Amino acid sequence: MPAIIRTIIVLTFILLAAICQAETAADGPQSPISPAAPAKHKYPKIVLYSVSWCPHCKQAKEYFTKNNIPFINKDVELDDAAMNDLTRKYKSQGVPVIVIGDDKVILKGFDEQKFLKAIKGLQEK
Repeated sequence: MPAIIRTIIVLTFILLAAICQAETAADGPQSPISPAAPAKHKYPKIVLYSVSWCPHCKQAKEYFTKNNIPFINKDVELDDAAMNDLTRKYKSQGVPVIVIGDDKVILKGFDEQKFLKAIKGLQEK
């Protein structure tokens, strides 16, 4: 009897190890982002005023993320100072509001072409 139990225990450990290895292999190899890696594009500071449930805010976040555009997201429902900036400084009652280059360009709403035009205009200066 003890030999059978020992065999079952060993086989159980082998099976668990195989399952763990399969999950790790399924994740695929990942390389860490090197801070020394050169950026393809240099972007000015971009601040996105948003809320979590807004589809246009989500579209902007996904666009920035997909295109490796660094941005600061300020959720105005969670951040009172951000809400104050949105309503008083930028005179907006809606989101998203995108502030580019330390208040050089203020975009209300998200439109990819308007965003690209604003970035290009700042990069040419």
